[in-house]
Amino acid sequence: MVNSISKKVQNLIDEDLSLQDALQRDYGNYSAIARMLLPKVKEAVNSDVNLESVITAVKRAKANYTILQGKITQVVAGSVLNIRTDMAKVSVDKTKKNLEKIRKTLATFSGEFLQVIEGNSVVTLISDFNSFHKINGIFDKADVIDRKQNLATVIIRSPDDITSTPGCVQAFYNAVSRRHINIEETMSCYTETIIVLAMEDVSKAFAALTDLITQARRKTA
Repeated sequence: MVNSISKKVQNLIDEDLSLQDALQRDYGNYSAIARMLLPKVKEAVNSDVNLESVITAVKRAKANYTILQGKITQVVAGSVLNIRTDMAKVSVDKTKKNLEKIRKTLATFSGEFLQVIEGNSVVTLISDFNSFHKINGIFDKADVIDRKQNLATVIIRSPDDITSTPGCVQAFYNAVSRRHINIEETMSCYTETIIVLAMEDVSKAFAALTDLITQARRKTA
């Protein structure tokens, strides 16, 4: 029964980004969270459940959302943020013809920003808005799968240790997703983690990541 309660509490928290954020940042009241989860736990285990056992399960679950530990804290604390607005992207079929067009574009590109993400069947190009129409125009309409404007990028520059420290990038992603922000695209380039999102979400993402870095710096001070 205890294992069933713990498992159900963990599952409920896994499905609720707000609760995860509350536990990670220590502003959630264990008793209040337990009372909120109690009816669903009772329903799941089909039995009477003591509130204290749910509180205990919530406390145990907290350990899964404490991301800033060990070397991760040091890497996050040493990270800095840079925002680029007025970005856009175009996704096209990965064909020999399109790959050749992209290669020629890269050889002559003179814009401020261009990132290429190559998947198994799709290639996505992310650029500054001034270059977007030129880049978009090189592809046949039939080859374009998706295009979006009014995007922004958050570039997180971290210490070299990020390349050998598991969990750092996940810490950045979690901070953003727990604010209910959709990540349009993401990539990494050595010590830089690049997150692409809607312009309307960039301020929230910046605040979330700033909070995370501030927490890490307090822990390492």
